[in-house]
Amino acid sequence: MGFSPLGLLVGVAVLAPNLLLVAFPPRAPLPKAPVPRPLGWLERAGQALCLVVPAITETGTIVWWWAAAVAAALAGYYALWGRYLLRGRDGADLYRPVWGVPVPMALLPVAAFLVTAAWLGDPWIAAAAVVLAAGHIPTSLAAARAAGEAQRRRI
Repeated sequence: MGFSPLGLLVGVAVLAPNLLLVAFPPRAPLPKAPVPRPLGWLERAGQALCLVVPAITETGTIVWWWAAAVAAALAGYYALWGRYLLRGRDGADLYRPVWGVPVPMALLPVAAFLVTAAWLGDPWIAAAAVVLAAGHIPTSLAAARAAGEAQRRRI
């Protein structure tokens, strides 16, 4: 155990854009997606772990070239938040595929934490990212499905 400023920085960098939903919520509420309760708990546990674990575990051997992959994942994630804001805060944009990749706004944070684990030489961050992936990706897929169905009904 120890403190990792780089881990804290990545945790905050990934999770902070979600605060945009407080100031800039979707213009139309998204339909509720049916998600099994244990899956929701797993998602929340993964989010908490990915905020705390990178900050409280000491780094191993830092492999600096992995920092470029972390930066790329964050840049893609921020670009998708930009898409959400610039296209008028359509909630479906939070789940819309990009280049055939389903739920990229769920995949990119997981990728950011996984490459952070490689960058900082910390297997605990990788474990936290796996927990996040197990809950967040299926939950986001369910939300994407519900948003798509709601959009088809409006057309």
